[in-house]
Formats: sequence, structure tokens, C-alpha cells
Amino acid sequence: MAGCGANSEPPDSGTAAPSAAGSSAPAASASAQPDAGDVMHSANVTHVANMPPQPPLDGPQSWGTDLAFQGDHAFVGNYDGFTVFDISDPAKPSVVSRVLCPGEQNDVSVTGNLLFLSVDTPRGGPACDAAQGGGQEGGDWEGIRIFDVSDKAHPKFVSAVSTACGSHTHTLVPGENAETVYLYVSSPGPEPGSATCPAPHNVFSIVEVPVGNPAAAKVVAKPVISEPGAEAEIGGCHDITAYPEKDLAAAACFGDGILLDISDRVKPKVLQHVSDEENFSIWHSATFNNDATKLVFGDELGGGSGATCDRGTPRTKGASAVYDLSADRTLTRRAYFKIPREQQPGENCVAHNGNLLPIPGKDVMVQAWYQGGVSVWDFTDSANPREIGFFERGPVSTLGGSWSAYYYNGHIYSSDITKGLDVLRIDDPLTDPAGKASLEELNPQTQTSY
Repeated sequence: MAGCGANSEPPDSGTAAPSAAGSSAPAASASAQPDAGDVMHSANVTHVANMPPQPPLDGPQSWGTDLAFQGDHAFVGNYDGFTVFDISDPAKPSVVSRVLCPGEQNDVSVTGNLLFLSVDTPRGGPACDAAQGGGQEGGDWEGIRIFDVSDKAHPKFVSAVSTACGSHTHTLVPGENAETVYLYVSSPGPEPGSATCPAPHNVFSIVEVPVGNPAAAKVVAKPVISEPGAEAEIGGCHDITAYPEKDLAAAACFGDGILLDISDRVKPKVLQHVSDEENFSIWHSATFNNDATKLVFGDELGGGSGATCDRGTPRTKGASAVYDLSADRTLTRRAYFKIPREQQPGENCVAHNGNLLPIPGKDVMVQAWYQGGVSVWDFTDSANPREIGFFERGPVSTLGGSWSAYYYNGHIYSSDITKGLDVLRIDDPLTDPAGKASLEELNPQTQTSY
């Protein structure tokens, strides 16, 4: 379809972060606030590079979102499309292409020659040049867009799949063979009067994608994950993390967390619901530890726009909760983790996207906290999680900060909402073993063992 053009870019080096930027401080005791435009970081974290937003993905709401990785490339989602970066030299990332394709939030994943984008707002159609829709007419569309990225300098839109209530996020799950992949599509709903999001919405959608014929992709199942509530209640899930090797998935849904058996990829079975009405507001995301004996759920109190890391918010709210996962697949909450640095009342800050560092025998993850920055924390002792490193920018007056922060092949990549792509490195005896791991592909919500 027309209108989904990729803007091929000449080699474009990133800006190396000056070594003197910010001030180093022990992670556990850092309390100073950086000024706007400054950064501070723990002594074991180095700011390696930054790639600021550029046209056409630099409008007032061209917000940076999620990331995926393949070989020497990073794919960075944006409310107005996505960017492909060459990260073969992490200190000098360069733009391979920028694709203008508006659609909130443009959550991204990649496998083989295919890239998938989540669209969670009604559009006039699936094409990239389709106008934003009103959500009241049958012609409105939202769901999954599919691109061919075999030529990363010229991605091509090839197909799309409409999903109930659109796609806020999605998770790539491999099929029984390389010929098929599945997307577990998460979205909130229902929305009264909407043609694309009717009540009830107590399901998520499963899209089957024939890798060799992505135009034939279709919804093949809508697993029911909870009893239908009142029509006005918000249902569905915000995010699902799959661990295919363990036949497990964890769904962070509106109201609770759900542990799933995905041994049958299109017929997931609910194993357990966990709730936390006292402390959790929006179950946002989930991360298993490597041997699937622990599970971290994050709470997005305030929906990402609230200041929940300030002095007035309890440390159990807007935090990450660590659960032990027993051999009989039962979850037991052990502790909460929240960044130890107090943020200003105007800074949006809450637990957000992250993944594990591949350290044998240890449970360490990196996590984005919006304007709270990027935190590296250890939950090997599930009852006593602790931060071991951080990177934080100064406050901005609008929505801002790190949306997603992931470890990939020796570096941490952070998608900043307004500042673009940051590249970080952590040098610490605890985390150094992670540098021995080498991945060919990373979709952080699709966990693989190390």
C-alpha cells in the first residue's frame, strides 16, 4: 500500500557523550538532582552515545517507545514510525533508515525479515498515510502492521491485521517450526461507542503469521483470561512476556497479573491470578528470571505521566514486585523494588520496560523509569532487591525520560521519549560476565535462556 515510505539516510554518527557529563555517585546513596539538560550516573555506568530525534520523527509528540534488536541493528519505535540503527559500533550508532508511519504506540518486534508494529488508536486504514480515525465508524482500523525489513535501508509495508481494541503492545512467540510465528496482542478496553473496541474485553488476541507469506497473517484465537466485568470496566492486558522454552507466559493485565501455560501456543491456559489491590494500580509488564523460579511484575501507577517517585508516594507503589515461582507454578510475592533516588514532584516516574542481563547464577535486570532514568538492579535475593547502577537525565517540563531500557550484547540501549536513543555501558564485577553472551536477535518480551 502507498504512503509507508522509508527515508533512507546517509551514514550518521551518534554523538559520543562527554566523559565529564554528570556526576558519579554510589547508586544506593545518590540523592542530588541533575539540572535540566544534565545527566548523572553511578560510577560504574558510562554514557557512551546519544542519537537525538531527527526529521521526520521529531514532531511535538514523536515520542520514542520500545526497541528490538537483530544482529548489528536496533529498531526503535516512535509514535510517528520507527528508526533502524546500525549499532555495530555502539559508540557511534548510525541511522540506516527512518520510516514515517504514525500510530500509537508503535511497539516493535522483529524476526527474520519481518518487523511488527502495534497500533492502538483508530486510523482510517492500515496504510501509513491513513488519517487518524474517530473510533466511531466501521471503517476505522487498529491492530498490527507488518513490514519487510530484508533491506533495512528501505523497509516495506506488506500487510496488516485488525485486532480487537487495537494493539497497545504485542509479544512475538515462535511456532513449532520456523515457518510460523505468533503475536500475543495486548490492549485495554472496552471503549463505549467504539466500532473497534466493543464490550466486554476480557481477552487478548493471537495473530498467526506465516513467515513466508505475511499477507496471510490473521487472528486465530482470542483466549479468555478473566470473567467479563461490567461494561464500563477496563479489561484486557497491558503487556505479555513469554518464555517459550519454559512453556510459560506472564500477562500484566488491568487489575492483576496472570501466569499462563503456553505449551499449546494458540490455547493458553491460566495457571494463576495474582492481585495486589493495596499497592498495584496498573499491572504493566513482567520479567522471568533465567530459570523461571522468579517473576517481576511492574506497576505503572499514574499511567506513565504521573510523578510517583517523589517523597509523597510510598515505595511499594509505582514499583516492581518480585515473586518467587515454585515448581508447582505458584507465585508468592517476596518484595518490592523502587529506585532509591527521590524525584521532583513534576517528573513523571514509574516502573517501566526492562530485561535481564545474561549473568549465569545471578538475577539482575535493567529497567526504564521514565524521568527516573535507567536502573540496574539485583534481585538474586528475591526478598532484598537492590540497585547496583543508574543513569538519569535532568528533568524536562513535558512527558519524558526513558521508555525502554534493554541490555543487548554488552551495552544498554535506552529509548528516551524526547531525547532519542542513549547507549550506556556498565562496568562492574557483578555484571561483567554478561558481556560474554552474544545474541543474534532480541525481542525483550520474548525471553530466551542463557
